[in-house]
Amino acid sequence: MATSTRHPDEDLQLATRGGDEQSKLEQFALALFILVPFIALIAAVPIAWGGWLTWLDVAIAVPMYWIGLLGVTVGFHRYFTHKSFKPNRGVKIALAVAGSMAVQGPLIRWVADHRKHHKFSDRDGDPHSPWKYGSSVRALGKGMFHAHIGWLFDEEQTPQRKYAPDLMKDKDLVRISKDFWFWTLLSLAIPPIIGGLVTMSWTGALTAFFWGSLIRVGLLHHVTWSINSICHTIGERPFVSRDKSANVWWLAIPSGGESWHNLHHADPTCARHGVQKGQVDVSARVIWMLEKAGWVSDVRWPVKERIEGKLVKNQAKVAA
Repeated sequence: MATSTRHPDEDLQLATRGGDEQSKLEQFALALFILVPFIALIAAVPIAWGGWLTWLDVAIAVPMYWIGLLGVTVGFHRYFTHKSFKPNRGVKIALAVAGSMAVQGPLIRWVADHRKHHKFSDRDGDPHSPWKYGSSVRALGKGMFHAHIGWLFDEEQTPQRKYAPDLMKDKDLVRISKDFWFWTLLSLAIPPIIGGLVTMSWTGALTAFFWGSLIRVGLLHHVTWSINSICHTIGERPFVSRDKSANVWWLAIPSGGESWHNLHHADPTCARHGVQKGQVDVSARVIWMLEKAGWVSDVRWPVKERIEGKLVKNQAKVAA
């Protein structure tokens, strides 16, 4: 009987190797996971008006939203992509799982896409720039759709070995990334299980699934994608960056602070994105609490002199 000479680590790495091209089956599944929650969002108002929304549904949906959101913002984005801090192993795994439950794709693929975005931000090679087709009204409308959703269906995927080699060496992260579909099913199953058990009824399970699974995932998708589309098109740009990243204040709370996007592109490894007065950044506050608990270290907090040096007005003074 033949035996494999391949090292066990290679088996785990092979799990993510097939991510450089997107299959038709993956595109169909992706369309399903985008379309169904979107339809639910459209139906949400008349369904709520009809009395099919309870406080239990809200109590389930809101925590599930924030678990997924912070898994993406604190985990996928600020830690796994930009290394803004160093967590212990338990926090690392928890963030990877929480982010996976946001149903935005496998961890390693997500990180590879975002690192490529920063390398080519709003230039040729950026996976999701709204300026891809030009700056006319028609071209920008097409580009906004591409940046928001369209780019997800590109058959050619970002090479994970090129953009996320560090993550592919981590057995924990490779396993979690490989098991994305399990985390997706778990994320969708938790709300109806809780709703059904608390109410001991199928109606309770159904409404919890609608609000806690479909609406929650749909809302989280579009808030996250708005950072790609809206925050690279409109908003304030107080900091110097080599792209069109901007701050959009009304997205700050639902995005966990990610919409303070101009500073992020000016200083990508900074753990706090909302650095100016009044800029609420929930994700940064969570990192602060984890640091106080001793669960994360080496946090890259903003340095006053560095931040002030990146302000457009201060650079203009230097140039003058």
